[in-house]
Amino acid sequence: MSVLSLGSWRTFERIDPGTALDVMVAAREAGVSFLDDARYDDESGTAPLPTGWSEVLFGRLFREAGWVRSEVTVANKLWWEFWPQQSATEELDGSLERMGLSHVDLIYSMQLPDGLSVPAAVELIAELLATGRARAWGIGNWQPEHVAEAVEAAEAAGVPGPCAAQLPYSLVRRDWVDDPAMGDALALGGIGLVASSSLAGGTLSGKYLRGEAGRATGRTDPATQAGLLAASDLGALALEWDIPAAQLALAFALDHPRLSSLLFGATSPAQLEVNLGALEVHTRLEPGQWTRLRRVGAGVPEGDT
Repeated sequence: MSVLSLGSWRTFERIDPGTALDVMVAAREAGVSFLDDARYDDESGTAPLPTGWSEVLFGRLFREAGWVRSEVTVANKLWWEFWPQQSATEELDGSLERMGLSHVDLIYSMQLPDGLSVPAAVELIAELLATGRARAWGIGNWQPEHVAEAVEAAEAAGVPGPCAAQLPYSLVRRDWVDDPAMGDALALGGIGLVASSSLAGGTLSGKYLRGEAGRATGRTDPATQAGLLAASDLGALALEWDIPAAQLALAFALDHPRLSSLLFGATSPAQLEVNLGALEVHTRLEPGQWTRLRRVGAGVPEGDT
């Protein structure tokens, strides 16, 4: 799978269909081969479905953009939102139907609901893999002790363990990934990191410094505030080095030694192109630049996700 992956969280239903298709086509032509989708509730009040319209749009765009199913990794999420009334199989079947796909390549288990133990969840997920609905699984936003428990439970049951961990990782949110306990848990299972929220809700792109509006406009949550506090320092480096701030922020995340893929969203082909440019920036930053970049946000209180 590609080291840069394209997500669709709160994206395609917020932009016009033509632009959305342009983004997907541009991603395919650029060699992106890892796509992340998820079900979530409609926030516009205009979607034909109360939840999962994002998956319908993703499926349509996937086909219209000409993706070859066997050449791309598609990920989705188990939210366990209606468990136990709705089983894991039923939840995934609903997502597959809305996307128009027969299977996903990677299913993330998000944080487990009360009453569902880690070993029990591992067994339920193993059933999804056995039926072919999913080919592999990972965890999303789990605590390190639960990741380690999942690895051990899978080994004891003789079923596949998690292969990927989607976790927030950015200049202003390093604690979750850099926690030594998390490092040990990922190493225990040979689990790759899929870094998310690496632009801290877009605040590290510099657009809010330019007065542009976006999803973080008016938000006061800790994660957004941390990004806004660090944005000016990152912007100063971007100006000095003539490198877009977004590329510097993503390059930082790309440099994590356990990184398998870096997840980002894009609302235009131009934004996609800028984000993809982080790969080249990552290869050419000099040691002194890395030292200065890693200082950005290091003293900012880390925000909750």
